[in-house]
Amino acid sequence: MTRWRYAAATDIGLVRQTNQDALYADDTLAIIADGMGGHAAGEVAAAMSIELVREGFRASQSVEGLVEAIQGANTAVVNDARETPEHFGMGTTIIAVGLTYDFEDVVVPTLVHVGDSRAYQLRDGALRQLSEDHSVAEEWVRMGRLTPEEAAVHPRRHQLTRGVGVEDTIAIDVASISAVVGDRLLLCSDGLSNELDGDTLARLASKPNGLEMAVESLVSAAKVAGGRDNISVILIEFDEVNVSATPIRRTMSTAPPPVVTNTRNSSGRRHGRWLTWRVGLVALIFAGVIAGGVAVIHWYAYSTYYLSTDGPTIAVYQGQPSGVLWYRPVMVYDTGLLATRLRPSDARLLAATISEPSVHAARRYAKSLNRAWHLSRPKPATTTTTTTLRGAPTTTTTVKKG
Repeated sequence: MTRWRYAAATDIGLVRQTNQDALYADDTLAIIADGMGGHAAGEVAAAMSIELVREGFRASQSVEGLVEAIQGANTAVVNDARETPEHFGMGTTIIAVGLTYDFEDVVVPTLVHVGDSRAYQLRDGALRQLSEDHSVAEEWVRMGRLTPEEAAVHPRRHQLTRGVGVEDTIAIDVASISAVVGDRLLLCSDGLSNELDGDTLARLASKPNGLEMAVESLVSAAKVAGGRDNISVILIEFDEVNVSATPIRRTMSTAPPPVVTNTRNSSGRRHGRWLTWRVGLVALIFAGVIAGGVAVIHWYAYSTYYLSTDGPTIAVYQGQPSGVLWYRPVMVYDTGLLATRLRPSDARLLAATISEPSVHAARRYAKSLNRAWHLSRPKPATTTTTTTLRGAPTTTTTVKKG
């Protein structure tokens, strides 16, 4: 069972004339949409997307249902912009966390994301960004053309490479969330993340601050820092949480079906059918090759497990240590063993990555490293004193504790 508590708030900020952000949160779904477009168009796109995603997820509480709901929202926003001239150019970001059923019918948290709204995970006061911004500047950071510091002030940092309602097709980042009880998730529009640095976000969003107080503090701090954009925040804390046995981290995209043009000429119709059949066969083969390649890459990307650190403790990760294309390793088990309790040689091995074929093998190896550390510690020193009482020797052993 996975259960969470939440608090949410949205604010117009200090500069904007309207609030083009929208949000929704309940016991199974949390969504933030940051609208874009002139006049009230961004507000329309955000509100429309929130409603359609909410309805779609309610109809199918699965990863596929969540992805299809965003795809449906994209189609609706695109069509509305085409049919309504004053809505031309509108679009929105979407970031959402839903409690989805996995292949084993277990409810687990899943993150979906399009645009530059962000998701962070907080544990023991430490902040980790879960989402990657779909903006020109951040794409250049991933390509090595910009540093994160340069991207933060680059003039194209707000130019999105993906968004709901921007194109007929849409690519959606999907990732399983590996969490433990007490972890918090922070969803926010860029009106928050652009104003506050990571240290400030971690301090205000972490315990012991209550959820409501934390949300209010985040919004207030963003306004004090300038409030140059609309500010939306959802803060979640897990009371119970399951981790998916088959974690997902990939990009899902969709394309419209091909359009076949009919002709009245019978010979032309036969030629059109032959051409369509041939093109369809080629497309089917090509799609099969692509799907096979993606399946092989996915298998290879998550075919191994390795030990590494997760803060102060040793954790088991699934995947290749440096990642494969867009597949990134995910933490699947926290051993709770302190990384400082290792022999120097074993600490170097851990830093160089220790690969194992299964989670069980990795956990067993971590325990053996910790046990080796205990055995390598100096034994307590002992002293022996012999005394003679009335001619009978008596031996006393004293253990000196280190």
